[in-house]
Amino acid sequence: MLLNQANLPYWIFLAMGVLLFIFIIISGRQNIDVDVDGDVDFDADSDSELGIGELLGWAGIGKAPLILLLAIDLSFWGIFGLTLNIWFGSSLGGLISGIVLICSLILSLFIGRLIAEPISRLFAEFGEDVSSERLIGCIGIVNTFYIPRENQGKIGQVDVVDAKRNLLTISAVLAEWATIAPQRGERVLIIELKEQIYVVITKDSADEEYWLTNSQPKN
Repeated sequence: MLLNQANLPYWIFLAMGVLLFIFIIISGRQNIDVDVDGDVDFDADSDSELGIGELLGWAGIGKAPLILLLAIDLSFWGIFGLTLNIWFGSSLGGLISGIVLICSLILSLFIGRLIAEPISRLFAEFGEDVSSERLIGCIGIVNTFYIPRENQGKIGQVDVVDAKRNLLTISAVLAEWATIAPQRGERVLIIELKEQIYVVITKDSADEEYWLTNSQPKN
């Protein structure tokens, strides 16, 4: 049943969706810009233009990267089409097959719109190198009881939002020379990266003033 010729278009849709996902993973998350707050804007001088804008918005255009949205939609179009065509299309003729084609497309667009944004956030979080110096200078919030000093052999955790608005949880220790130990919920400043662990100090404190005064830009 799955290899019926009537199912060929859905196999193609599914294969295209999978290939797009593979391309996204290979090319790297950094090549896909996510703006989950974005909308499709039109200078709507007529009802028809407004209707097109609403239709594209309903399909998820502008809510996630287009290539990711296309990969999701094609994959679900293939899955829904195969399922519905096996149930109804093959036995009830060409008219029902056409209805299945349209219904599976509508379902894929609807489901794709719902999950494209969360998936794009996952790509943002896991597709980038979180163990890099790009977080140095960022401000985070302590989410453990406290941040231990770096010579204690323990680590704490800090929630930080990077420049692309991705929420990350990183391992952190307090600078050995720092005099103020940050507690849960307090803000810290990330100042260094040592062996995949970030060194922090308490934000808006004497330690920050000391660091700003004595730190020198790296050549």
